[in-house]
Amino acid sequence: MPPSALTRLRKACLALPEAHEAEAWGTPTFRVKNKLFAMYASGETHVGKGRNGVWIKSTSGNQELLLRADPKRFFFPPYVGKGGWIGVYLDAKTDWKGLASLLDDGWRLSAPKTLLKKHPAK
Repeated sequence: MPPSALTRLRKACLALPEAHEAEAWGTPTFRVKNKLFAMYASGETHVGKGRNGVWIKSTSGNQELLLRADPKRFFFPPYVGKGGWIGVYLDAKTDWKGLASLLDDGWRLSAPKTLLKKHPAK
């Protein structure tokens, strides 16, 4: 049996430097230091609306591009979408490599400058 979407998401998030998990609002969130960069949205909750997903810190420009490029894969997350965050559905068609790249971007938007100097972008 393949690992669950949450298990794979957790592994991808926690692979980032100094990332850790903290439960907030009844769901797993992923942070660097104390800043949030990703949040799991279970399909079984009001925020998931029937589909598992992840909300990732992003810029408004990237959010707009992703939503236009593939609205079946990306969505505008409630509460944080107006701040530029992007939602990504987690299902059998998830592009885990692409998701890891978006998580890295979100991590970089939240990480302190001193940590970014130690881990330059590839």
